[in-house]
This record gives sequence, C-alpha cells and structure tokens, in this order.
Amino acid sequence: MTAIKHALQRDIFTPNDERLLGIVNVCKAGKKKKNCFLCATVTTERPVQVKVVKVKKSDKGDFYKRQQAWELRDLTVVDAKDASKENPEFDLHFEKVYKWLASSTAEKNSFISCIWKLNQRYLRKKLDFVNVNPQLLEESVPSGESQSVAGGDEDALEEYQELSAREEQDIESMMEMCEYAVSNAEAFAEKLFKELQVLDGANIHSIMASEKQVNILMQLLDEALAEVDTIEGKLSSYEEMLQSVKDQMDQVSQSNHLIQMSNTNNGKLLDEIQFLVNYMDLSKGHIRALQEGDLTSPRGIEACISASEALLQCMNVALRPGHDQLAAVNQQQKLFCELRDTFARRLTNHLNNVFVHQFNHFSYFKMTIPQYYRSSCLSLPGHDQSSTLSQNSAELSLPKHSPLHRDLLRYAKLMEWLKNTQREKYEGLSRTYVDYMNRLYEREIKDFFEIAKIKMAGTSKEAKGKFGLHGSSGKLTGSTSSLNKLTVQGSNSRRSQSSSLLDMGNMSASDLDVADRTKFDKIFEQVLSELEPLCLAEQDFISKFFKLHQHQTVLPPLAQPETEETDGSIPSRTPPQADHRHSLSSEKDMVRLMMNKIFQSIEPELNSLIALGDKIDSFHSLYMLVKMSHHVWTAENVDPASFLSTTLGNVLVTVKRNFDKCIVSRVHTGRELSFFFFYGREILHLYMLCNKYKSVVLIQSGQIKQMEEVKISKKSKVGILPFVTRFEEFAELAETIFRNAERRGDLDKAYVKLIRAVFMNVEKVASESQKTPRDVVMMENFHHIFSTLSRLKISCLDAERREAKHKYTDHLQCYVINSLGQPLEKLNHFFEGVEARVAQGVREEEVSYQLAFNKQELRKVIKEYPGKEVKKGLDNLYKKVDKHLCEEESLLQVVWHSMQDEFIRQYKHFEGLIGRCYPGSGITMEFTIQDILEYFSSIAQSH
Repeated sequence: MTAIKHALQRDIFTPNDERLLGIVNVCKAGKKKKNCFLCATVTTERPVQVKVVKVKKSDKGDFYKRQQAWELRDLTVVDAKDASKENPEFDLHFEKVYKWLASSTAEKNSFISCIWKLNQRYLRKKLDFVNVNPQLLEESVPSGESQSVAGGDEDALEEYQELSAREEQDIESMMEMCEYAVSNAEAFAEKLFKELQVLDGANIHSIMASEKQVNILMQLLDEALAEVDTIEGKLSSYEEMLQSVKDQMDQVSQSNHLIQMSNTNNGKLLDEIQFLVNYMDLSKGHIRALQEGDLTSPRGIEACISASEALLQCMNVALRPGHDQLAAVNQQQKLFCELRDTFARRLTNHLNNVFVHQFNHFSYFKMTIPQYYRSSCLSLPGHDQSSTLSQNSAELSLPKHSPLHRDLLRYAKLMEWLKNTQREKYEGLSRTYVDYMNRLYEREIKDFFEIAKIKMAGTSKEAKGKFGLHGSSGKLTGSTSSLNKLTVQGSNSRRSQSSSLLDMGNMSASDLDVADRTKFDKIFEQVLSELEPLCLAEQDFISKFFKLHQHQTVLPPLAQPETEETDGSIPSRTPPQADHRHSLSSEKDMVRLMMNKIFQSIEPELNSLIALGDKIDSFHSLYMLVKMSHHVWTAENVDPASFLSTTLGNVLVTVKRNFDKCIVSRVHTGRELSFFFFYGREILHLYMLCNKYKSVVLIQSGQIKQMEEVKISKKSKVGILPFVTRFEEFAELAETIFRNAERRGDLDKAYVKLIRAVFMNVEKVASESQKTPRDVVMMENFHHIFSTLSRLKISCLDAERREAKHKYTDHLQCYVINSLGQPLEKLNHFFEGVEARVAQGVREEEVSYQLAFNKQELRKVIKEYPGKEVKKGLDNLYKKVDKHLCEEESLLQVVWHSMQDEFIRQYKHFEGLIGRCYPGSGITMEFTIQDILEYFSSIAQSH
C-alpha cells in the first residue's frame, strides 16, 4: 500500500500541487468488484482545499488516472455501518449517497480518522459521523496497519503549525531591516538570538520593578473578596424571605384554582338544568289538550296538533350522557309515555268513529239510482220498463267524496304524529279506513257500472229487439222500438242483472248505425272521465292523510284478504295479508297497494263493461281503444307507477286483444293497408301504439306487397309513386309513436327493408315507364325520398338518404344532358374534330392551318347559330321538360337551372378551344354568356 501511495503522490497529486494524506482501497457495494482508491488530499497553496479523490487504475496499462473528486466541505454524513463489529462497508453522503466496500476494516477506520482530523483542522464544520467508534475520532492514530497506511505525513501534520498573518508580516519586516537576512541566515539567526536575550532581561527587570504594584493589587483583591462575602450573605437572607412569599403565593393560587373549578362546575350544572327544563318540560295547556282536547272543533284540533308536536319534540330530545340516571328525567319520560298512549288512544277512537259516521252517511244518502228506481218502479203495476231505464240512465256520474276528504285532512298532522309514535294504532287506522272505503266504493262503482251497462244496452236498436236483461227471478225482453214491460216475480239483484248483460249474443257491425257507435263512444268516455278524477282524488288524499309521500317506511298492513269473487266470477286481484307485509322501499308502492284494496272492483267491472261493448258490436273495440289509449297515456305522463296507470294499462291489454280480433283478420286477408287508411290514420296510430313492434313488421310486409303489385298508367305522367307517398306517411307516423321508445330495433329493421323495397320498385317502375322518361321518374321519386329522410332525420337510414341524394343528382344530370343534347350540334362536331387533331399530336396553334378546320370553316359554322335560333331551341326544350315533370315535386326550375349551367359549360368549352386553337383571329360566338342567361330567364318567366 505504501508503494501505491508513493506512486499516486508522484503521478497524480504532485503535478496538481496536492499532498496525499489518506488512502483506502475500495469497490462499489453490491456491484461487480472494480477496485479503485479513495484519497484524502490537501493543496499546498493557500487557501488550503481539502478533497476526496477517486483514482482508478487504467485497463490498458499500469498507470493511474483521476476519475472523480469531491470537496470535503460538501460531505455531510460519514456512515461506518457498525461501530461494534468489523464491517468494511461505509457510506459517504455528498450530493448523493456513495456506498463503498473497503478491502479491510483497518483501512476503512484509518481513512475515516483521517477525514475527521482534516475536518477538525481546516474546516471546523458540522460533519455527522454515524456508527463510528469514538476512539477513531481522537487525535492519535491507531497502531498497526493503519499507522503504516497513514505514514509519517500524519506526524508531520501534527507537528506543523501554520504562521498567522501578523506573524508573517513581522518576519518580513525584520528581514527587510537586515540586509544579510537571506544571504547569511546563520548571522541573521545569531542576531535574532541576541536581541531575544536582551528582551528577556528587560522583562525580568520590569517584573522585579512592579512587585509593589502587585502587592497593592493583591490587597485590593482581598478587600473585593470580603465585599463579595458580605453581598452573598445579604442575598441569602433575601432569598429566604422570597421563599416564604413564594409559598404564600402558591397557597393563594391553589385557592383561586379551586374557586374557579367550583364556578365552572356550577355553570355546567346550570346549563344542564336549563337544557332539561327547556327541552323536557311540557306546559299545562299542552297536557290538558292531550288529555281532554276537543277533536271535533277546528280550534281544538289545532291545540291538539301543537300539543302532540311539543310532546314528540320532548320525547325525541337527545339526552346527554348521565341524564338517564336522573330520577326527575325518568319521571318526566314516564309522564310523556302516559300522555302519548292516552292521546293516541283518544285519537284512534275518534278517527274510527269518524270513519264509521262518514260511511253510514254516504251509505244512507248516496242510494244508487238503479236500486232506487228498480224498487220504486217494480212496485207500480203497468209501469213501462223502457221509460224507467231511460230515467235511470239520465245521469252517469260517481258520487264525490271531497267533503269526506276535507273533513279528514284536518287530522293529517295528527296522523303523522301517530305514525311516528304509535305505529300499531296507525296501521290499525289504515286497515279500518281501507276496509270502510272498500265497501263504500264497491257499492258505488257497481251501481255506476250498472247504469253504464244499461246505457250501452240501449245504444243499439237491434240489442233492444234481440236481447233481454235476465235476472234471478225476473227477465227483461225488448223489441226494435222499445223495451217491453217487466213481469215482476221477486226482487232483482244488481249482480244478476250485470251478469245478464254479459249473456248477450254477438251482433254484426252492419246492424248498427254510426249514431249508436257515437253514443257508445260518449258513454265509454264518460265512464273513464268519471273514474279518473275519482282515483286521482282518492290517491292524493291517501298520500296527504297517511303521510306516505315524505319518508321511506315499511308498508303498513292493510285489511284482511278476501277470497270471495267479484262480479263475473273474476277473483280478487288483492294479494293476501302476508304479501302486504313485504318490506317495500318506496311509499308510492304503499299508496298503490292501498288503492288496489280500495278499488279492487274497478278492473273487473271495466273488463265486464268492455266485454259487453264487444258483444254488442265488435267495432266498439276501435272506439274503446282510442279512449283507453288516451287515458293510459295521460295517466303515465302524470305517474307511470300509479294505481290508475297500472289498472288502465291492464284493461288496455283486454281492449287491445278485442281490437286485434277486428284488425288482424283483415290484415291476413291482404287488405291491411286499405283497411287502415279507410278507417283513418288515427286507427293506424292506435294499432301501432298498442302493437308497436309486431305491427311494424305486419305493415311493412303489407306495404312491400303493394309495391310489387303497383301498376302505372301508360297515358299519363308517372309523378310521385303511391308507395313512396305511403312510405312517407308510415315513417312520419312511426316516428311519432316511437319517438321516446327505448327499443327501436324492429322499427329500424323495417325501415331498411321498406326503403330497399322502395328503391328497387322505383327503379322497376322507371324502367317500365313509357310516357315519362326513366331519368325523370328516378329523379323525382328519389328527390322526394331524400327530402323525407332529411326532414325526419332517421339515423338508421343515413346511408340510404345519401344514396337517394346520389341517385337523384346522377339522374338529374343524365336527364339534363340527354334532354339538352347538343344544342350547337354542327359546332360541336367541328370542335370534336379539332380535339381529335390535337390528340393525334397536332399543336393547338397549328390547327387553323388544317384544311378542314381553318378559320373560314369555323366562321361558316358559327354563322349557323345566331342568338334567335338558340333562344327558339331553348323555348322548345322548356316546353318538353314541363311535359315530363310533375307539379308535386316542383323540380322544373331546378332542372332548368341545371340545363342553364350545362349550356354555359359547353359554351365556355367552345370559347376556350377558339382561344387556344385560333389565337388572334378575333372569331367569337354570335351570342354571349349574358345573352344565354337572358334567354333562360325570359323563357322561365314567360311560362
């Protein structure tokens, strides 16, 4: 290692005026071992710079090269990894961390000690030595191998003392005063030694002369020490006095702390008491209202509402920790529970009495018209039953329950309180209300539908003659003019009479006139118009009264299930009690289930009424479908999940089935489109609305069949083909129906098939046309198709829309070219020959030297086409185009403008050839572009 150190000093550091003080053989930790040396150096020039240099041996020889250097002042941390065990690894933290592995632990320790000494001598900066043995950080260097590594230069470093700047100045001034200071150093040193002896003698004499002053100084010091002792004694007494004061102040501070703590506790206790008094105290007025309040008068109801809200607020107050252990709080809570139970019991009993009273009131005063007239009319002998039925059907309306709702809505807030406090009583009231209203509405709805059935039976003259109303112990037969008198054998029931209406036989549509159907339509509309506000009013009342529109709760159990069958042997659709107890996430479902229970007779009665109408006349299904679809649509727009929407939707299925029987039979006979358009677009709209995807395919196949069978006249213009117009009507109607539909797959497929069939049949008809040119048929019909698709913006037909535009444009251009032909025929032939010569290699400016195409021949051809002849030819062309085109599409001006552009294009082509092939000849056409524009404009205006 000594030889390497001398070699490095000689080859690398001496040329750079540096001294090598420490060296260690290392390699990078964790990588392939490539040995190098870390050297600690100082510069020989001032200011001294201390560096750590990395030296590497060259791969191509035995010489060393300097690879990297760091300033020692940039070193922040030296980490020896382990201070107690021998570990050759160490880290140096410069701008980043460098991890090294020394060849031996002794070399590592010697190098770290050298760095510590250099830092202490030259830098004096804060350098962290981590995991380093403290013995290494002493002035002495360890013995052994490290001593040999550091060498004699370390001793020299210890003995060497650097002169200060002042000392250097003094030496320089002394040397300047002595002439032989440099030339004769020994004489100069002898002189300095003698002067030093003189100065030492002078110092000794000065010390001996100042002995008296020293004694005086010592005496003064003794006196000062005595004064210091005196002052220390006084300070000790003062300190004892202050200590007693401190003890007294500590006692006062402790007393103040206890007083402050007591005040804080008293304040908190007062806050707790105020909290309990403010939130758990119920006034005597509220207690009196809960115990004895009047639930019949408005003022009493308001007082009960205020008291119940105050009670609920007191019961729901969030008690703080520890409050539940207070006897007063427990006593107050017990009082609140007793008041709650008492008032809930009073409120429940009162509302039960209100329900019973209102039910009895409506049951007594709302006697149904059929029952009243039947009981009164049957007791009169010889009474004409036809006149009785006429009187019975004078008014078709349902009783209004707005007074009942208005009276009960006063208790809505109390019902909400009951719902939040006494769930069982709230559910019991719900069941009671549903039960009473179910019986009340069932009676009123059956009477209402009985009147409607009587009215419907009276709409048909044939029904009056061929069918009768059969009861359990009596029958009603009629003639074509009036209903016969009824022979009374006992009392009739409404159920037997309504059932007898279903026993009517089917009637042919030809036996009834339009007036009867119109009257039936009005009766059915009136039935739906009466049911709709009734259901909406009841649903709105239930939501408000039972507070089912604010929070999501669990469904209250309704009335017990009924297993008896309704009129017409249709079982009740109300689910059993177990199903009602299923947990529901939405209170809309709760309202709908309560409505299902209350109005469970509506759907069977509607189905019975629809069956009666269909038996009277199968065409009644058309009218019922129109009305029912409108009301379903209206109900879905208001609330798609409401009871009314669901019920009418279920009934609409029955109406649609009856309608299908009337429609599909005609569709399968090949008369579908004529049938639909015969009965109007409204019927087609309804059929597509109810059958959506099935009807799309059905109508699509019918339209394609009509396209294939279309025939055109040989004597008249073709114009817009009928199936193109029908496709437009079909697309408009389908887009109206499917505007908001989630599924359009079947419709899009039908669109593609139809438009392809339209394209194919347009081309077929155009090819077969004799009167109208093929290009005109294609141009007009594809223009109409393009306009329709652009207006409707059907995304699945974008490619067909572009194709239609392309076909229209192509056939327009073909028709223009074919119709326009070569208006300047001889001139055109002349220039075709010119272009042929140029194609053969003749230069354009040399064409005029050709015998057949010289200037004289050109002037001769141009004179044959004066402006007057050109205008006359264009006028004849306009009349010809006018005969070809139809007025529906209004393409005449478009075609005429295209012809104008084509004519001008040919004119410019001829002018260009004249300019290139006959330059400087001054030959021009006898009419200009402006003349052409005037010709076309005047011809269009004259016609």
